Amino acid sequence: MKYLLLCACCVLLSVRSSAQNQAGSELDKMPADLETEFALKALPPQLRPAATVYLLDPAKGYYIGRKGSNGFICFIARTNWEWAEYRKDVFAPIAYDPEGARKIFPMYRDAAAMRASGKFTPAQVKDTIVARIHRGIYKAPATGGISYMLAPVMRVYTGKPGDNNVSTMNMPHYMFYAPYITDSDVGTDPNSQKGPWLVNSGNSVLGERKGPEGYLIMPADEAATAKIMADGKGLLKRLADYSSYFTNDAHTMHH
Repeated sequence: MKYLLLCACCVLLSVRSSAQNQAGSELDKMPADLETEFALKALPPQLRPAATVYLLDPAKGYYIGRKGSNGFICFIARTNWEWAEYRKDVFAPIAYDPEGARKIFPMYRDAAAMRASGKFTPAQVKDTIVARIHRGIYKAPATGGISYMLAPVMRVYTGKPGDNNVSTMNMPHYMFYAPYITDSDVGTDPNSQKGPWLVNSGNSVLGERKGPEGYLIMPADEAATAKIMADGKGLLKRLADYSSYFTNDAHTMHH
């Protein structure tokens, strides 16, 4: 009986500690029209009218806010499972082609659902995703393809898992699928100022050449970026009015 009571106390303390660690990290519900506009900005203009938009209900997870017809999807990522923490200040507008929608988006969708349920700690979300990758539930894209992050602003992690710094920045860019490879495979320079850069945060969690979500990232050129920023002035003002996370002076950098 003493052993059972001790175990129960340990579990209670663990749960209480987890709850305390996550206090203040509860996600807010963005206004649907603002979230929709922000998500669609991830895509090139010609793809937006027929794209599917996923919106986030912090109490349930992602749901279809607008059904599209061209196979492209867009959403605002608020949880990155690799970092094993819940934050409320991450806002990453991401869009995927049909292959990415089938293969990569489910990891974001399921991480958001687990977080919303209140039944998983960040570490448990991470462990669950890793286990599903090992079991083949989540797989890398089977074909070459592209993810777009062309919105005028984003608030994202700026390092590898373990380096949990988050910054608001301006860096519209294209992400070409490149799972299971390293810089040495393709000759990319991680210290380059202009790209391309190879990013696969899963490699830090799963081991080198084991991350199914990898990208070669190429920033939009100066002319395209200038146009994106000009066209996004209205959105930037709305975002700044919505949250102080977007009022800081954003800077240009890669992540």
